[in-house]
Amino acid sequence: MSRGGSRGHTRVRTARGRTTQSVRWLERQLNDPYVKRAKAEGYRSRAAYKLIELDEKFDMLKGAKRVVDLGIAPGGWAQVIRRKLPKAAVVGIDLLPVDPIEGVTIFQMDFTDDAAPDRLIEALGGAPDLVMSDMAANTVGHAQTDALRTMGLVETALDFAIRNLAPGGVFVSKVFAGGADSNLVAEMKRNFTSVKHAKPPSSRKGSVEWFVVAQGFKGRVEDPVEDA
Repeated sequence: MSRGGSRGHTRVRTARGRTTQSVRWLERQLNDPYVKRAKAEGYRSRAAYKLIELDEKFDMLKGAKRVVDLGIAPGGWAQVIRRKLPKAAVVGIDLLPVDPIEGVTIFQMDFTDDAAPDRLIEALGGAPDLVMSDMAANTVGHAQTDALRTMGLVETALDFAIRNLAPGGVFVSKVFAGGADSNLVAEMKRNFTSVKHAKPPSSRKGSVEWFVVAQGFKGRVEDPVEDA
């Protein structure tokens, strides 16, 4: 399947039925230090380190008692929460099946389903202190379309956060290169005391992903009522 290369680099032999793209992906996985570290430390994916590094930079997990994990599969972020905040209630949702995680309630359903928000909050037992989203739309190969589809999920996640977060709460979400668009950033700044973008070291250099971290939820800001 594979053979050693120079300086310990593992190279994958091209196999019948394996595309060049799949060979490159497999080779990258075999040589990725974060993949090796995740396996050694019991995390389901290298994505766990993105959350760990974001927390090291922003100290955003401290004190959270109720957490919602949007796009939980395969469960790396939820594992981080369970290790750092063992007493926190954690609820996750994903279209994909996710193997059980002790102490985490998992729903396999579409987050955009009208019933999803109420099911998450009911299972959580109260307002979340932290809403985190690693959701990304399935790509179609057209960069602008892919970005728009993913930003639509960010917008939906932000709306959920604004409607449900406890005062002082945190929203963290994956976005694409360039960060959240100006309208979304404006909405975050309207509702949070701090809004920052970051690309953690574990995010691959060639990846277009960034993350937005909004801290200090101000509480639901009601739209002004106009006089009749």
